[in-house]
Amino acid sequence: MKRFFMVLLVVAAVCSCMPEKSGIIQVEVPERPAGQEHVLGLVTEPLDTVRVGFVGLGMRGPGAVYRFTHIPGVKIVALCDVEADRVASAQNILKEAGLPEAASYSGSTEAYKEMCERDDIDLVYVATDWVHHAPVALYAMEHGKHAAIEVPAAMTLDEIWKLIDTSERTRRHCMQLENCVYDFFELTTLNMAQHGVFGEILHVEGSYIHNLSDFWDSYWNNWRLDFNQNNRGDVYPTHGFGPACQLLDIHRGDRLKTLVAMDTKAVTGPRCVEERTGEKCESFKNGDHTLTMLTTENGKTMLIEHNVMTPRPYSRMYQLTGTDGFANKYPVEQYCLRPGDNAPKEVNHENLTAHGAVSEEMKAQLMGLYKHPIHKELEAKAKTVGGHGGMDFIMDYRLVYCLRNGLPLDMDVYDLAEWCSLVELSRISLENGNMPVAVPDFTRGHWNDVKGYRHAFVE
Repeated sequence: MKRFFMVLLVVAAVCSCMPEKSGIIQVEVPERPAGQEHVLGLVTEPLDTVRVGFVGLGMRGPGAVYRFTHIPGVKIVALCDVEADRVASAQNILKEAGLPEAASYSGSTEAYKEMCERDDIDLVYVATDWVHHAPVALYAMEHGKHAAIEVPAAMTLDEIWKLIDTSERTRRHCMQLENCVYDFFELTTLNMAQHGVFGEILHVEGSYIHNLSDFWDSYWNNWRLDFNQNNRGDVYPTHGFGPACQLLDIHRGDRLKTLVAMDTKAVTGPRCVEERTGEKCESFKNGDHTLTMLTTENGKTMLIEHNVMTPRPYSRMYQLTGTDGFANKYPVEQYCLRPGDNAPKEVNHENLTAHGAVSEEMKAQLMGLYKHPIHKELEAKAKTVGGHGGMDFIMDYRLVYCLRNGLPLDMDVYDLAEWCSLVELSRISLENGNMPVAVPDFTRGHWNDVKGYRHAFVE
């Protein structure tokens, strides 16, 4: 028994967390520095033209450059990547769009610093490998730029707190580029939920299940497989987690409270390493399948899953269970509504049953009725420009729209913090025998100031 407590103390010291008598591991929440205020609802001076510099032009970056050529009120000022040929390739995107060449930066992993030091950039768009996301964004904000960061924006709690503190201190936006919250089923369903169609939402689910066996070679210097090999937990949570958090108004009337993580052993990961290197893999930390269960302050629950190893059909599960209805995406998009007065009048004429989904015809009618204003404006162009079916374009357009109009962004730095925190918090739970872990209040006491998640629009 004495040895058990000694081991527990060592683990707690390493991860700056301690189990209380309740059996829940408490994670340190640093005090907000004196004179620093939260950035809930942050608005900044409207920008007539958003001058942008891109860092990282491997898999995601070129697509972002292309999409920005289709957004009004944008000037692409600079392009940066470790590899000079990638910068040159991105310059061709500008040329084909009839735009002037941008300034080029390349040659080292710190080439972005010179770019961020320019005085003619408003926004730095970060699409590097994961471990460089936070350092680039921090440097950008320190030099007066807004930061937009690909997912996951931060891989550790230390990075998360640095991003929060820097955003609060500099009063610069720090947004995670989570595209899935703009997908057509998700945003329509969110609009339905905000109109009370499902009653009170009690449980939500999200996932990222995507066999990456055909993609490992696409990641520069093998960074993604290496990260999975060296880190346990849900290392890529935000695609499923973000839409689920929006449904539950996280830090806008409710907050994440505790989580418990579980995983399978690693089988496919070591096999991938051995096939690629020809050497025996002695250690691979990330399990083939990871599950994280969460509770909220208001008594709601979540289930988030991660699996990039096994041969399963692609799934970004998006599911909600409400007192008056149910919604599900993958493998089949469907809605189920309780019969009675709470059902929308448009579906009352259907023979509703709590045991089955509404018809495809009625589903289409509901999705038309509750089409989100963002989709009404952008769907046609988004599907033409593309980017994961159009949701990437909508994400980028909304970012520019809010900056140009001096509006709060659709996702703030606390969304970034909550959605990325699963990376380290799930690891802490797993490495401590699946113990519950308290999720920090990243707003430091302001999670209930805003009542309900909403997108901002010009009146």
